[in-house]
Amino acid sequence: MTQQTWLTQEAYDRLRSELDYLTGPWRTEIATKIEAAREEGDLKENGGYHAAKEEQGKQEARIRQLMDLLRDVKVGEAPNTSGEAGPGTVVEVRFSGEQETEKFLIGSREDHSTPVDVFSPASPLGGAVTGHKAGETVSYTLPSGRSAKVEIVSVAPYGS
Repeated sequence: MTQQTWLTQEAYDRLRSELDYLTGPWRTEIATKIEAAREEGDLKENGGYHAAKEEQGKQEARIRQLMDLLRDVKVGEAPNTSGEAGPGTVVEVRFSGEQETEKFLIGSREDHSTPVDVFSPASPLGGAVTGHKAGETVSYTLPSGRSAKVEIVSVAPYGS
């Protein structure tokens, strides 16, 4: 089961615009570059041709990434979560042994339109708090393999 991605309207518009450019004008531009480089002769020693093909490969991968992301995206207002942390919510947490709290949005790392950090629900911390409410303490495994605990201080829909 794939987790639905939540994006602000601004992030969706930016990513949609990028995809439209890459699948339209950019593909025409790169095809022209490749054809021009191909006409220069021997492809084995043609740096321009190889650079254009490498750029094409990277951008085609980005096109696939954007298409996958935008296929099942939820755009706009954050979902009503009845107090549970999940995509589209801002979660305030306190790490074990710390006094200060940190806030982050559970959403797509592609969303650069928010004033808070964004954690994917597939990340260790994002996944650990998803489905939990304020007042709960959850444990999760850090990328280093160590275990960590975090107390959920508050959960609110993004933008509220």
